[in-house]
Amino acid sequence: MPNFISFTSRPPSLPLSRVSPRHTTACSLSPSFLHRAATIADGSAGLTSPHPNFGCVISPATSDEVVGEGFLYAQGTKCAELQAVEMAGEFACGGVAYLNLEPGDCFGDHTAVSALLQAGISQVVVGLRHPLQHLRGKAIQALRSEGVQVHVVGEDLKSRLYEEAFKSCLTVNAPLLYRAAYRVPYSVLKYAMTLDGKIAASSGHASWVSSKLSRHRVFELRGRSDAIIVGGNTVRRDDPRLTARHGGAHVPARIVMSQTLNLPEDCNLWNVLEAYTIVATQRGARRDLQKELAKKGVEVVEFDILNVKEVMEYCYDRGYLSLLWECGGGLAAPAISAGVIHKVFAFIAPKIIGGVNAPSPVGELGMVQMSQALNLLDVSFEQIGPDMLISGYLQPIPDLSPTIPSADEISTVDPSLSPYETNIISFYKTWDPFGSFSNFSPHPIQMDCEINGEEKKKVVWPTVEHYYQANKFEGVDSPHAREFVEKIKSAKSPEEAARIGRKLQRDHPELVREDWDSIKIDVMYRALKRKFTTYPHLISMLRSTSGSVLVESSPHDLFWGGGREGEGLNYLGRLLMQLRSEMVENEGSSKVSIMG
Repeated sequence: MPNFISFTSRPPSLPLSRVSPRHTTACSLSPSFLHRAATIADGSAGLTSPHPNFGCVISPATSDEVVGEGFLYAQGTKCAELQAVEMAGEFACGGVAYLNLEPGDCFGDHTAVSALLQAGISQVVVGLRHPLQHLRGKAIQALRSEGVQVHVVGEDLKSRLYEEAFKSCLTVNAPLLYRAAYRVPYSVLKYAMTLDGKIAASSGHASWVSSKLSRHRVFELRGRSDAIIVGGNTVRRDDPRLTARHGGAHVPARIVMSQTLNLPEDCNLWNVLEAYTIVATQRGARRDLQKELAKKGVEVVEFDILNVKEVMEYCYDRGYLSLLWECGGGLAAPAISAGVIHKVFAFIAPKIIGGVNAPSPVGELGMVQMSQALNLLDVSFEQIGPDMLISGYLQPIPDLSPTIPSADEISTVDPSLSPYETNIISFYKTWDPFGSFSNFSPHPIQMDCEINGEEKKKVVWPTVEHYYQANKFEGVDSPHAREFVEKIKSAKSPEEAARIGRKLQRDHPELVREDWDSIKIDVMYRALKRKFTTYPHLISMLRSTSGSVLVESSPHDLFWGGGREGEGLNYLGRLLMQLRSEMVENEGSSKVSIMG
């Protein structure tokens, strides 16, 4: 097991320039540290929305000690590499950094690469090249161009131990890899059944098939998911809540698939105070119920033809990485047949219920011979209390490194092609090509703010979203409102700041500033302008989009985003284009002034 160097005082700050690295060889590298990087990369599971998992472990080249480590907590937070070098301090110089995944520079500032270079890291071991096409290979090339030795597992490092470490790197980012390969979210089918293969009695009663310990594991699975999917039968029969109840901060959305919208007018899923609910249905189904659901805050999404693949495309466009299917056999079967289920978690209870008509976990698949049965891959067995959990993959985790070319490789094949040429530039998640445009990007801003009723002072906010959410309560003469501002400001991530701000606004409307609806666009614009003027590389990136329409492609935010089919107001995109125009005008005015 690796040892950890303990610090008696705070590690020294990063050197201003890169220190000359000591010479090391690949022989001194350790696959156990790469495995640890993959392990800690999963550190925020259940606490934040699923995101690409990055872990970084730093070790001196000549010892088996860990001097620094870190992981990405959420999108819009400090990168793993910077956390690790800050922890390591001077011990990072000449050391080796182990990364489960190639860094992703979505913010235009190369923070991850710069942190490693400035710390004097001499070698980097990368478990996986980045699976997203616009990021793949860029960080590796940047490090090598600065003289850092970069070893990629499977390319430069090959052994049984590295194969095992490589497997852990694949597993921790399985959702990202499946999404990149198949353009659908990573989907897990979970069910609990008796020893004779029943998920309920003939009467439909199913509370409870599995033990309390198994149900706690299900809560953990929910916390790792963007959304939970069920069918109409599950809603009518079980009236589930589908909340995580795991003590973490992240609460997944609930998605109900119902072709006819034959659903009860009152049920637990319509309580959107617990979690957000989306109902996917056939276009035109039960308009009366659609209106009632909309009044309760339930989002109804109509499809021309409701089927599993259409819903998966919608979830992909929504930016989801991971989904948990807790449906019955009637929906599980078409999901498996459509090829959208990637992994299965089967909780088997030591019970026998019997019943010819008792439901089973998977409906008709059209198979008539045992040779047609689907075999799980990489099967695991785990006893949880009295139950047995069997899990495995229906489709192998895709290794995209040989199949997805980088932008540079595309240009080599055909210099006339550019992966970025388009009249419409969309952005949403911070790992998108233009993720730095997002109000969730990790760019702190300094703004003039009124603190505790005193005169305005300069305050540093972690992100634009922190500032925007806190402004809902700024200037309100109430100790509770001031408390809300501080609570939002101290949120660990922009995702958490948004969740806190929206909940406080919903629960305490009397403490929201009276002019919020009329001033919120101006608040967002001030924050965006400060972000872009603070970071020159962002200005360059924004100017590079000249001539293109910028669209915040959130499919569910119809105010700041463009919506699913362009029906949104796209105010975030509009503000960025307004800012871009101002920059161009100011640049033109400066030139005229100089010439005059």
